[in-house]
Amino acid sequence: MQVGIVGKPNAGKSTFFSAATLTLVPIANYPFTTIKPNHGISYLRTKCVCKDLGLEDQPRNSRCIDGERFIPIDIIDLPGLVPGASEGKGLGNQFLDELRQADALIHVVDASGSTDSEGKLTQPGAHNPVDDVVFLETELRLWMLRIVGKDWEKTARKMEMAGEDAASLVSDRLSGLGVSKSQAENGIKRTGLRGKPSGWTMENLLGLVDIIRKEAKPLLLAANKIDLPTSIGNVSRLKQTGELTIPVSAEAELALRRAGEKRLIEYKPGDPDFRVPDTGAVSPEQKAALEMIREKVLKPIGSTGVQACINSAFLNLLNMIVVYPVENPEKFTDHAGNVLPDAYLVPNGTTLKELALKIHTEIGEQMLYGINARNGMRLSDTYVLKAQDIVSVVSAAKRA
Repeated sequence: MQVGIVGKPNAGKSTFFSAATLTLVPIANYPFTTIKPNHGISYLRTKCVCKDLGLEDQPRNSRCIDGERFIPIDIIDLPGLVPGASEGKGLGNQFLDELRQADALIHVVDASGSTDSEGKLTQPGAHNPVDDVVFLETELRLWMLRIVGKDWEKTARKMEMAGEDAASLVSDRLSGLGVSKSQAENGIKRTGLRGKPSGWTMENLLGLVDIIRKEAKPLLLAANKIDLPTSIGNVSRLKQTGELTIPVSAEAELALRRAGEKRLIEYKPGDPDFRVPDTGAVSPEQKAALEMIREKVLKPIGSTGVQACINSAFLNLLNMIVVYPVENPEKFTDHAGNVLPDAYLVPNGTTLKELALKIHTEIGEQMLYGINARNGMRLSDTYVLKAQDIVSVVSAAKRA
């Protein structure tokens, strides 16, 4: 699963990406600083089960810090999007092509209203950030409409003559975006489209792709630059759009992450505060800057918001859960004796069989049953995993 960082130029996308990944990318206050997508690794933060069990774990595929498990995830910083992108304006074609890879979107919005629709600097509060939400979602709809609607009437008639259904045609055309047939079927049902598909209008198809986009590529709003006075009222306006909205200061998170890497402060991404060790390494100027972050960002909103966006993208938008597979259910270890070695992010509704196949194809194909490591109960291959489950898979392949 991959999350894309999207938005207009100069809204703070690259700062958000750098803060989330500590990857060095160009950051400047002019449009189209990002002309190529930046790929990076960030981390989803969740409470580790080690504390509940009173164990000291030895993670392999993730990290555990003070009982918090940090699981690596993929994110991509995409070139800025401007009105008209679906027709190729700005870097629109490049943006939309790269967007195909993303399963969910974090839309970084300049909540302060200090950049216009194309990302050019203006007076704080002069621009309504709700307009940015409207334009981005409009461009996504128009982009998908161009893909679905090309020669629609002619192709739909051929489909009707062949006895095929409309959902197959829609999902085939949007397969490059990761749209499934079930999502197409759900979209058609919710739109209320009836009759022969060859008679559907472009307006009908526009409503259809709008519903499909919200399911296939859900998004949340990162209301960035929350430390600026004009942002406060705009956050309320952004929430009224109906999209999940999280106040954010990407600049503050980047400063805290860099200070933490240099051991000037003690800070974990997502923490509500930081601690300055009594070592004398922090200068008075640095202390003043850190205190400003505490007063203007951490105290008012409880964190910088960056980690909250990452967590929400996977846990809320993509509806994923964290589970812990182990080989020895009595000791919670793998074959090498590592305690709670792996934490897996899987879609809610994943069965034990599907997890086994994800771990190793041969183990999944030859699975016999599973064991709930918390209580020793035997589990069938159709058992639906729950968040924080610790499970062991018993297969003929492992026994051999």
